[in-house]
Amino acid sequence: MSSISANELKTRGVAAIEAALSQDSEAIISVRGKTRYVVMPIEHFNYLRECELEAALAQSNEDVAAGRFVVSTPEEHLNRIRAGEEA
Repeated sequence: MSSISANELKTRGVAAIEAALSQDSEAIISVRGKTRYVVMPIEHFNYLRECELEAALAQSNEDVAAGRFVVSTPEEHLNRIRAGEEA
């Protein structure tokens, strides 16, 4: 994965990001020698979000299949939340 220093980003701007992303799908931005951020093309970000949503859906389907759910009214749900119970 490519790396861009904060100083390089300050002096070169978006050109530094574009150069780094021409080699990899993600680039690390370091601040004072420490890894702080990751930048990526929006298409790659959208792909990762889609993967995250698919994983959440799969987990929800597993929970339903295993009976790990509660049927309740909105008021009952809010009361459980206020009481600190798990849904």
